[in-house]
Amino acid sequence: MDIVLTLLRAGLLASDLILAVLVAYLLLLTAAAFFAPRLTPQHGGAPRHRFAFLIPAHNEEQLLPEVLASLHQLDYPHVLRQFFVVADNCTDRTAEVARSAGAIVYERHDQTLRGKGYALNWLVEQIAIRNETYDAVVILDADTVVSPNFLRVMDARFARGERVIQSYYAVRNAESSWSTSLRAVALIVLHFLRPQGRMVLGGSTGLKGNGMVFATDIVRRQPFTGGLTEDIEYHMELILDGERTMFAPDAVVWAEMPNTLKAADSQHARWERGRVEMVRRFVPRLLRESLQRRDFMLFDAAIEQLIPPFSVLAGASAAALGAGVVLRSRPAVIIGTALIGGQAVYVLAGLAMAGASPKLYQALVYAPGLVVWKILLYLRVLFGAGPKAWVRTTRN
Repeated sequence: MDIVLTLLRAGLLASDLILAVLVAYLLLLTAAAFFAPRLTPQHGGAPRHRFAFLIPAHNEEQLLPEVLASLHQLDYPHVLRQFFVVADNCTDRTAEVARSAGAIVYERHDQTLRGKGYALNWLVEQIAIRNETYDAVVILDADTVVSPNFLRVMDARFARGERVIQSYYAVRNAESSWSTSLRAVALIVLHFLRPQGRMVLGGSTGLKGNGMVFATDIVRRQPFTGGLTEDIEYHMELILDGERTMFAPDAVVWAEMPNTLKAADSQHARWERGRVEMVRRFVPRLLRESLQRRDFMLFDAAIEQLIPPFSVLAGASAAALGAGVVLRSRPAVIIGTALIGGQAVYVLAGLAMAGASPKLYQALVYAPGLVVWKILLYLRVLFGAGPKAWVRTTRN
């Protein structure tokens, strides 16, 4: 029995050390984020870059008027912006509604190549045929509204040579339910804190699928993929090609999230299944290339894919602490306590930096429920369950 206990304690400590490395990396990003600038310096001259907004829409007649209304309110010259909508395999009035709201609309019907990446590639081809010149394209989801300064920020960043930029992608209906509040907390640390830290450390912020801005030659040279997580895959291809994604914390896009965990199930399953595929496909190559090139950006991108969803990491840390108590391993208890404390610092620091409302802090009371739900979903994905193709997320 003593031998068995010794082996169990040794295995637990090994697991704790792996978790400790991951949490330490998150704390490194947290510390670095405190030194990141919150505002983009303006160049002082008149706006000069021309932007094309690309909005893929599948049966979005109810949401498109609002997103297009927010685009019309942008603080930027009208002659330097244009809005394009691809009505992708629609069976409703998406195309008609988009045209009446001032967008240029292309209707696509293809039941074989279905999904956001294919729709965007097709739309890029249609815009190229128009023989119009755009300095950059903005990828925007149909359930999104943008901050009025969005293009002013992007114009200033392109003026200083940035070519791939991710805006701050936040939750629009953050206080509509406890689950959306917790989603907002999760996206604050993932979409705000981590990118801020990476900018300081020299990494690439990553692409979040919404509010992405690219120099036009990039999207013409590198087509989007049809994968479950086309944004992650696209980012991997870009950084391996030497393109770094920058973060613009003061250009914000707000998107609606499902009000219940049940409604969010298919979306999360798709994300996590896609992440597992990205780990298998890209992490070995990123680690190898980072060593050969001595490139921190590639190493950081590999580590980002290896860090499990925060709920899973928190659940594993709590389980490790519990196991340490059961096995009466003082080192395991100390490490487990430090792991949970470190993650609390990470979350609370992110909320503070993003200026979160009190309701988001209050929603942390429900965090254990989200942790259990996410762990069960993650296990389903690891064992092969979950969507293998794009599935439209249920709208509120």
